[in-house]
Parts: sequence; structure tokens; C-alpha cells
Amino acid sequence: MRCSFLGLGVMGYPMAGHLVRLGHSVTVYNRTPARADAWVREYGGKQAASPGEAAVGADVVLVCVGDDPDVRAVVLGPQGALAGMGAGTLLVDHTTASAELARELEHLCEAASVGFVDAPVSGGQAGAVAGQLSVMCGGADEHVDRARTLFAAYARIVAHQGPVGTGQLCKMVNQICIAGVLAGLAEGLDFAARAGLDSEKVVAAISKGAAQSWQMDNRHRSMVEGRFDFGFAVDLMRKDLDICCRTADAIGADLPIIEEVAERYAEVSAMGGGRWDTSSLIALLQR
Repeated sequence: MRCSFLGLGVMGYPMAGHLVRLGHSVTVYNRTPARADAWVREYGGKQAASPGEAAVGADVVLVCVGDDPDVRAVVLGPQGALAGMGAGTLLVDHTTASAELARELEHLCEAASVGFVDAPVSGGQAGAVAGQLSVMCGGADEHVDRARTLFAAYARIVAHQGPVGTGQLCKMVNQICIAGVLAGLAEGLDFAARAGLDSEKVVAAISKGAAQSWQMDNRHRSMVEGRFDFGFAVDLMRKDLDICCRTADAIGADLPIIEEVAERYAEVSAMGGGRWDTSSLIALLQR
């Protein structure tokens, strides 16, 4: 397909590269042109000066940026992607954003005879580089089916949740669960250290049972060592949990644990850890 990819951050950069490897024609746009220059040197393809220019002639436009305002900035307006898209094309938003924004974009795309799929991803930078992401998507069957051809370049699973907005709601569940697991893991590892236990022996004992998690398998050692200069940034998780809490208020759900974890992440950020990995919750206990 002829694709345009808007946003070449730690996730979008390798995702767009995987599309090239599968033989798709890719034009990229990034707010920082130097990042797009580097991508073109590495993968080929083309670079556009604006989202609208990138979208001209594309069958599918994919977006992977920071948050709701960033999505609006690259999709809407006279220089936005939607202005350059033709009837019958497809817009896919991989950004972790709000379900309200997804529904707003669906209406705007319908008015322009453009399909829309909200498709946030999970798996982190490592999953993006390895092409092993999980895609949670919402949209009409025909639009999701069309996008699956592209998702195959960088996803190990594509889970269609329902209509537009349900992909974002599923990602909120994902973030709620991750935050809760990390809070428990941080407290457990700190408890073990203060009790005089060997953390490696503890993890060996519990990681094959009911306490096992991806976070335990991949983060326990760096948490104990106090290494956090990698991975999914605290400030991004704060943004995601804010979306979760606002949505919970709107639907009448209670998230008391997540509200507390969000406050803890705010403390980590205030310590200068805004770019640290989310496993850095343990830093509050190690002080």
C-alpha cells in the first residue's frame, strides 16, 4: 500500500520501518525534521514537510504521536492529514489517546468519506523494534480488516474490540493493570530487601507461580539496582493514567488504587524522573 506515517518517536520510528520491510511505500512526517531525515537515510521512502503533504496520494495514513492535542495538530487544520486525504482512504491512530477524541475523529472522517480506526498499541519500544506489538483497535469491520495488512508488519496480535473508541478503552484497561502490577512489584521488592532476602532467589521462587508478570520478568533486576534510564517514560504513563481517571469519572467507575499510583508517579517526576522507566516507582521506597 501507499502509506504515510506521522510521528517518528520511539514507537513510530521502527513501526514505519517495518512497513518498508514488508514492501509498502511509506512517506513520513515528523515535527522534528532531523528525525525524519534519519529515518529516510535508514529505510528509504520519502519525507514530507507537513502532515497534509504526507497524506496526499496515500491509501492509509497512520498516526503515532503523544496525546490528544498532538493528534489534532497533525490530523486537523489546513496543513493536517485529513486535508490531504482522498475519499475512500483510511486514517489509523496508534496514539494512546482518549476515546472521546477517537469518536470525534470518526465523525470528521465520515464527513470526508474517509475510514477511521483507533488502534493504540502495547509492547513498548522493545516490542516496536521487534515487530511484536499488541494492537487494540476499534472501528468498522471493513476498516479494521483493511488495516490488518499493515498491522502485520509490527504486531503479534490484533484484537478488534468493537466500534471506534473501544480500542482506546481497552488500552486504558492495559495501563490500569500495568500500573497496579508495578506498584505491587515495587513494594514487594523493597519489602524483600528490607527483610534481608536475596531478590534473585525471591524472584526465582515466585516468578513461576501466581505472582508472575512481564514486569517481574523484565524489570525486577533493574528495579533492585535503581536503573531507570530506559523504557516507557513516567510522564507518558502519567498522561495515560490521567485519561483513565477522567474516563472513569465519566462512566462511573472507581479507580482508587490507580489514583494513588498516579500521585506516586507525580512524585517520581518531581524528583527529576519524568523520563525514567515506569518501574521507577520503587525509587520512592528506596530513598
